[in-house]
Amino acid sequence: MSEENKVTAELRTSFGKGFARRLRAAGQIPAVIYGHGTEPVHVALPGHQISLLIRRANALLELDVEGRAELALVKDVQKDPVHQIIEHIDLLVVKKGEKVSIELPVVVVGEAFAGTIVQLENTHLAVEAEATHIPENVEVSVEGLEEGAHITAADVKLPKGVTLAADPELLIVAVSAQSAAAEADEAAEAPAEEPAAE
Repeated sequence: MSEENKVTAELRTSFGKGFARRLRAAGQIPAVIYGHGTEPVHVALPGHQISLLIRRANALLELDVEGRAELALVKDVQKDPVHQIIEHIDLLVVKKGEKVSIELPVVVVGEAFAGTIVQLENTHLAVEAEATHIPENVEVSVEGLEEGAHITAADVKLPKGVTLAADPELLIVAVSAQSAAAEADEAAEAPAEEPAAE
């Protein structure tokens, strides 16, 4: 694991909205660590570092909780719906070598056949992966696909060590013909040709 994933967590013994607000004002984020039959541990995490790390889906953190090392997976991030400030984070204790259930973002690559529209029906795919080898996403290629083509979860090529947890029949991508309305819109958006000078 990279150095940037090493996070120093401070144990916290005070709770409540007022205390959480003071923590955030001091540049920290309240969090809870749970899992593996352990009692939940309430901690405060460095705000700026965590904000950068959670940009990546399923971030794995190497925590230092008062000298004790703990591997934890970011399971849930609660944000203020208006200001998008991180209010609280749930961290799941994991062990090296164990598999965890996660959802990976789906990234569409390639160009479908001309005149078609690629619709991403599901933006995430439920899988199981080794806790310390979680890929950032899964790629779905639509290169050269024609109207009527479908890609289901079973068709997605998963990275090594990752197994499908979703329904194999789950529709991920559908390729359809560009509608007449969409073609008309595109034509309207095209710059009009200048009339020829007399």
